[in-house]
Amino acid sequence: MEVILAQPRGFCAGVIRAIEIVERALERYGAPVYVRHEIVHNKHVVDRLRGMGAVFVDELDEVPAGALTIFSAHGVSRAVEADASTRALPVIDATCPLVTKVHRQGRRYAALGRAIILIGHAGHAEVEGTIGQIDAPVHLVSSPADVAALELATDSPVAYVTQTTLSVDDTRAIIAALEARFTDVMGPDIDDICYATQNRQTAVRELCRVADMLLVVGSPNSSNSSRLREIGIEEGLASYLIADGDALDPSWLNSHSRIGLTAGASAPDELVQSVIDALRRLGPVTVRTLDGIEENIEFTLPAELRDRAMAAARVAAE
Repeated sequence: MEVILAQPRGFCAGVIRAIEIVERALERYGAPVYVRHEIVHNKHVVDRLRGMGAVFVDELDEVPAGALTIFSAHGVSRAVEADASTRALPVIDATCPLVTKVHRQGRRYAALGRAIILIGHAGHAEVEGTIGQIDAPVHLVSSPADVAALELATDSPVAYVTQTTLSVDDTRAIIAALEARFTDVMGPDIDDICYATQNRQTAVRELCRVADMLLVVGSPNSSNSSRLREIGIEEGLASYLIADGDALDPSWLNSHSRIGLTAGASAPDELVQSVIDALRRLGPVTVRTLDGIEENIEFTLPAELRDRAMAAARVAAE
């Protein structure tokens, strides 16, 4: 078998930052540290942090008085922020800066008096947080049919923002439907789309041109990981979403000899390696990586964690 790795794959800058925030908080303040919702959508990551002393909760009423609380990378509503403030909980916000950018865009459009349309998936943590960050009604759409069903006049001034785990390809048809229906539409520039989502989807489409089967490493509740698998199916490949090497079913391989392998933005590279190791237990394997975009984006840590992190980096460099 030949294993062909997508480039880029795995962790994005927002995920790296969120995980490091929990690690640094545990190092600086000690356990337990409470995290509202999964810090990122990956069970392995969450379990490792839980083993270090992080406690993951669904709602703030599960957090003891005065306990350090971290908001996940997906962001939270203003109601959650207000609840934390009322309870005087010390908070560190791990919201991805690109999600925060969507919040700002939505509030800016609302201040202009425009009807706000959010392109995204109902129930996703990021979508719920974004809706709760905009001081105006938000219309959620996930398909062109949803656009057609909007109870807004065609001459209404509208503006749209998008869930960051959706790419340009994912939103193109919906944006076209908005522009066809409404006479006055505003939206973010293409450069404002999450770079990681777009890069990983582009890489998977390239991968599907040279592979005859696709494996995507990620969790079922990871929107961007599930979308990578869907792209493989769209491209005509047998495609599977797996948590790690232990989840590999040998029967999937059949006569496939070129295995495309990638990972969602919340999946660590050691899980990709575990899949390679599992394939090697079935027979000889060669591994190569496709040419692709080299990501070098980094997001800074919150100020309360930054000084010690910088000092540690200087010591390591010396």
